[in-house]
Amino acid sequence: MKIKKHLFGQTKTGEAVLAYTLKNHAETSVTILTYGAAVQNFSFGGKDIVLGYDTMADYEAQDKFMGAVAGRFANRIGGGRFCIGDNEYKLFCNDGANHLHGGQCGFDKKNWLADVEDDVLCLRYTSPNGEEGYPGTLCTEVRYRLDDENRLIIEYQAVCDADTVLNLTNHSYFNLNGHESGTLAGQEVQIFADFYTENDAACLPTGVIASVEGTPMDFRQPHEILERIDADFVQLKNGHGYDHNWIPNGYEKDRVRKCAQAYAKESKIRLTVYSDQPGIQFYSGNFLDGVVKGKDGAQYPRRSGFCFETQGFPNAPAYGHFPTAVLRQGEWFRSRTIFALEKD
Repeated sequence: MKIKKHLFGQTKTGEAVLAYTLKNHAETSVTILTYGAAVQNFSFGGKDIVLGYDTMADYEAQDKFMGAVAGRFANRIGGGRFCIGDNEYKLFCNDGANHLHGGQCGFDKKNWLADVEDDVLCLRYTSPNGEEGYPGTLCTEVRYRLDDENRLIIEYQAVCDADTVLNLTNHSYFNLNGHESGTLAGQEVQIFADFYTENDAACLPTGVIASVEGTPMDFRQPHEILERIDADFVQLKNGHGYDHNWIPNGYEKDRVRKCAQAYAKESKIRLTVYSDQPGIQFYSGNFLDGVVKGKDGAQYPRRSGFCFETQGFPNAPAYGHFPTAVLRQGEWFRSRTIFALEKD
């Protein structure tokens, strides 16, 4: 496996942003930027299957978390407030009355430090105490490896010098027919989950863990993404489509299991997601708007990419029956997600 780097561009403040391309013996390649630790390109079977941009100006202009690592807390925290013990912390609210994906200037907008260890790209960011309202200085490392079985393996680890909350994910938008191919028509998804967390009208979990049985949220068998997306179902109306946290079956701490998969009939590409996280957010690109042009001048209209965001539960600090999001002082957070590709 080869890793090559080049200068991708500069931020508005003059920081150099590097691009690292990982390439395996099967000619599959992934390009990762130091900006946002973002997946900028994922080429497999003659297709680039992730949405992204060609220039730093476009990455800085967009607000879709394109390909990036979201943190410190991926997804939403209600009211931008959480408590640890008797201490309440107030975060920046960048999604109406709620905090989303780390706030005004989250991990997606940071230029990470990078180095290469054998066949692994290591990206590191230190978030200072009080950044976006979070307590403690948090040291985070994300490791990307592409193996010869066409699996992109993402490993996260983090440690903090104070009790804090943490939820890390990758926010790549996939289109298995190619990033430039338009909507997700003809692409199907399967999620190996009997339950999901219900949302309110702000896409914020209410605390209710609901069965998928008899609803358009049931992906235990494959369904086309657009097949039921506009059904007269309150959860779809709340999310303007799919934007929910499913609870893949068989969760055990530190155990990697199959969570979801997607398939495109046109390209015959299959994507399977494995993770040790308790939840996975399936998001159908409802707020893509084509305003900022993508790679090679492509337009990314509504529902032209989907996300599989492996994660802890959104709004976890608000509910004692959700898996805890608290990272205790000096304890290490470690997690693994695998995006595996095949072609029929």
